[in-house]
Amino acid sequence: MNRALLFSAVALVVVGCSTATPPKPPEPEAISLMGPRGPEGPAGPAGAQGPVGAAGAPGAIVAGPAGPEGPAGPAGIQGQVGATGAAGAVLSGHAGVAGPVGPAGVRGEAGESGVQGASVAGPAGPMGRRGPAGVQGLVGETGSQGPTLVGPNGPAGYAGVAGVQGMTGKTGGQGSTMAGTAGAVGVSGPAGIQGSAGSMGRQGAAGVVDRWTSYRDFTFEYDRADMRSSDTTKVSEIATYMKQNPSLQVGIDGSMDPRGTDPRNQQLSDRRVDTVRTALINAGVPASRIKTGAFGDAALTKDRRVEVLIISSK
Repeated sequence: MNRALLFSAVALVVVGCSTATPPKPPEPEAISLMGPRGPEGPAGPAGAQGPVGAAGAPGAIVAGPAGPEGPAGPAGIQGQVGATGAAGAVLSGHAGVAGPVGPAGVRGEAGESGVQGASVAGPAGPMGRRGPAGVQGLVGETGSQGPTLVGPNGPAGYAGVAGVQGMTGKTGGQGSTMAGTAGAVGVSGPAGIQGSAGSMGRQGAAGVVDRWTSYRDFTFEYDRADMRSSDTTKVSEIATYMKQNPSLQVGIDGSMDPRGTDPRNQQLSDRRVDTVRTALINAGVPASRIKTGAFGDAALTKDRRVEVLIISSK
């Protein structure tokens, strides 16, 4: 930078400092006395290669002869057929798909709102006085920039002398390979006589459902006794299961919630039980295998629900 221009700029800053804040002076550039790095010299030659060692003698492979295979022993006597196991127990199947949620009851009237209490806001405290601002100090003068000195490039290094290449070593002689002789294959022994097939055991007795077990349930709309279209598949499932298990009986339970007192509710429950019974008979379940009554768990009794249970015939 020209020194005359630098001094003029400093003078303008000093004259105008009484009316406005001057801009911040630029940071002085760093001065480097280190010159750029010289070029890298060439790599030196590789050293001499050592001689190759002699190859070792190969090992001999000798395979031993295979021993003769012994004859197969005679088949053993077949054991007696075990006794038939006890009849297995019938376990309750997984719970069926949950039915849809019934309609919500009528919402009660909302209570009256209480009277809102009075609200009193406290007074705000007085604000303290603000202190006076201090006097701004003068901006110092910018120092002059020092000279820049760049060092010269260093001389390139000398290339090293190439070394003498060593002599190639002699290749060792190849050893002889001797393969062992394979032993003779032994004679296969004669196959043993196959034993006679054992007699088939007797089929076990059918499982026993010793108590009324819930199988399916039907849910009806409010104050109606006709079956919903979505429950017709349950009727087919029950009829198919009863055909596959002729030792079972069906129980239809339409017990009402014990908290109810209206006799019309029991009459509606009886009509719903008759709807399920008629649908099962039309699907192929014999009427002699269907019973109606209170068979289910009283703790699970719900309004608008008819439960179908199964039990083994006695």
